Amino acid sequence: MWHNDYFIVPAALLVAAALYAAQTRQRIGRVRYAKGLPGRGLPLLDTAFLSGGPGRVVDTALVRMHLAEQAVISRSGLVTLTGGKPYDAVDQAVQDAVGPTGSRQLGPLRRTVMRSAAVQEIGDRLADRGLLRRPERLRRARTARRLLWLAMLVVVASAAAALLLDDGAAGHERPNLWVPGLLLAGGFVSLLATPPVKGRITPAGQRQLSLMQGRPWTPNSGLPPRLAGGALLGALALGGLAAAGLENPELEAAMLAASAEEEAVRQAVTANASASSSSSSSSSGSSCSSASWCGSSDSGSGSSHSGCGSSSGGSSSSSCGSSSSSSCGSSSSSCGSSSSSSCGSSCGGGCGS
Repeated sequence: MWHNDYFIVPAALLVAAALYAAQTRQRIGRVRYAKGLPGRGLPLLDTAFLSGGPGRVVDTALVRMHLAEQAVISRSGLVTLTGGKPYDAVDQAVQDAVGPTGSRQLGPLRRTVMRSAAVQEIGDRLADRGLLRRPERLRRARTARRLLWLAMLVVVASAAAALLLDDGAAGHERPNLWVPGLLLAGGFVSLLATPPVKGRITPAGQRQLSLMQGRPWTPNSGLPPRLAGGALLGALALGGLAAAGLENPELEAAMLAASAEEEAVRQAVTANASASSSSSSSSSGSSCSSASWCGSSDSGSGSSHSGCGSSSGGSSSSSCGSSSSSSCGSSSSSCGSSSSSSCGSSCGGGCGS
């Protein structure tokens, strides 16, 4: 006699995992408030977030404040506020992060502002338009694929156990081994039908960026009235510090140094998190990866798009865990804070470009 009792539970697990993988993969492309592309009219900081993530937003906002004489950034990386009302919520986040002392080092300031509600809401707005994929959905889809692989391993283990438990005695029901074969085939079909999505910039987001590239772009919104033109800020938002070519060597040196520091911290945290990924208290990167737009890299427009890290115009990516555990937990909005969103995938992903 042949029987299938060994495979009832594995089959149920596999079907549930396949359905969950299909559901999470479908939700990645679901856009709640889909609109047409804004073309070259995308606001300055929205462009910075789309092209380079929160790190690019903060760099753009700081340079904008420097040009508007609202802040001075020394070569040593000290940001000093010089007065003036904030132009928008990101400027306000910078002022709040600097605090009553009126000055703060650029590196810690960037990490705090990147995780502020004002910056994180830009990512939400772009996701609502269908230009970015929400990192929490990407994270669920990756988890669903891992569960599907696990369910397939359970099927294999059940088949092996069935063979071991079958003593071949007369009249003893033997396992029906073609059943796990069909289950595994179905699992592989489900994996093929739910391929992983690596980037957070959607095809619509890629088209949006292509509309703004090819010739100098000057934002028509997001510039204080006292700033004329804005071509430098447009180049910074689209291409990062390397593409902008800041005329102030001290400012450029300070910004690049802060970006390099961020990248070094990211690499250290990523290595740490990878080495202890099975531990619930592995590193600050683990706790940070619960913040909204912190995680997963994206090869978007030739640069790495990410969540809360560096934004130096190259291809490097930064991480949610790019700061120490204290800086992560102290921010007001996303990475481990008490007020808002739930942060991206593993800190091994990138945060800036």
